[in-house]
Amino acid sequence: MKSSLKYSSEFLTQSEPAKYSAEGLKSEEMLINIGPHHPSTHGVLRLEVVSDGEIIKDVVPHLGYLHRCFEKHAESVPFNQAIPFVDRLDYLAAMNSEHAWAMGVERMLGIEQDIPKRVEYVRVLVAELNRLASHFMAIGTYGLDIGAVSPFLWLFRDRETIMQMLEWASGARMLYNYIWIGGLFYDLPVGFEERCKEFSEYIRPKLKELQQILIDNHIFINRTASVGILPLEMAINYGCTGPVLRGSGLRYDLRKVDGYSVYPEIEFDVPIGQGLVGAVGDCWDRNHVRVLECWESLRIIDQCLDKLNKEHKRTTDFDPQALVPKKIRPKAMHYYVRAENPKGELGFFFKTDGKSDIPQRVKARACAFNNLSVLPELSRGGMFADLVAVMGSIDVVMGEVDR
Repeated sequence: MKSSLKYSSEFLTQSEPAKYSAEGLKSEEMLINIGPHHPSTHGVLRLEVVSDGEIIKDVVPHLGYLHRCFEKHAESVPFNQAIPFVDRLDYLAAMNSEHAWAMGVERMLGIEQDIPKRVEYVRVLVAELNRLASHFMAIGTYGLDIGAVSPFLWLFRDRETIMQMLEWASGARMLYNYIWIGGLFYDLPVGFEERCKEFSEYIRPKLKELQQILIDNHIFINRTASVGILPLEMAINYGCTGPVLRGSGLRYDLRKVDGYSVYPEIEFDVPIGQGLVGAVGDCWDRNHVRVLECWESLRIIDQCLDKLNKEHKRTTDFDPQALVPKKIRPKAMHYYVRAENPKGELGFFFKTDGKSDIPQRVKARACAFNNLSVLPELSRGGMFADLVAVMGSIDVVMGEVDR
């Protein structure tokens, strides 16, 4: 038993070397490890923290505890067989990741314009439902991190309804394999639109309640306002995207900027941080942007349901797999596709040779990885007690960070 523990310790030391050592610290400084099994790191993330009393001198994130080998997996199977691996990147927003992957391969094949409008509206519908579920997780666990238990339970209760609906559509609870290259695994179940409309009407007063109980709560504001301020210039320089970037005041959303799928046909706004209770780009702004995005997702869902019940309603001859190719063999090219995931810009770079249905190279641009990289800047010089608040406001998923 002792020898195995010794081996494990040596292995961790070799694979995850610490940046700082106790010998190199000043007499008043402390070296503290948070994680990789600490609940506030939101996954298997290890933070190496150097503090001077209650003041943080430096934070070093250590990755690699959840490495999924996604890129090498994707380079060893055909494009369509990689979708289950795509699901496991940001496993809280698998539909959004599938949408980006399928869209990129369809563009390389030149069939993007041929995808039926009903398929595109269904894709946007399930992606926005998944965006809601992801934000519910982010907001709920963030409240739990800083002491608010009830909103966490309420949001998980309502997230469960979304999970059940997506399971009804795809057959899987979290890892869906629903959006296929050229179409869908299957059309929406009969009655899905009606149930989704009922959920949209049910959740609106719940979001108002969340705003009153959590976001506008005096204690919550004191814990998050003017804490972890991310200046816009720094956010851009670090490649931050999603609510982390928009919380700093930039109205940048790929659904608007790139206008992919049927998003150009849908009306919605892009919320940004405005420093309503503190400074622009603080923890409160980032969390508030996520709440406002939930309202916008509901607007998008309602418009998709309207289209799916009228212009693009289900017909007996509709086949969601009509354009699914038997053999996926794009021309030789280098191609990059990106989409707006709940946490920011998810991008895939493909290199193909035109001879095989297996890509020569796949590179994933993970939004959570870039967002996490700014954590030392946000934490340095702040209070140790605020580190959890800053970390939670970034909303990372380690499956996507480590890939």
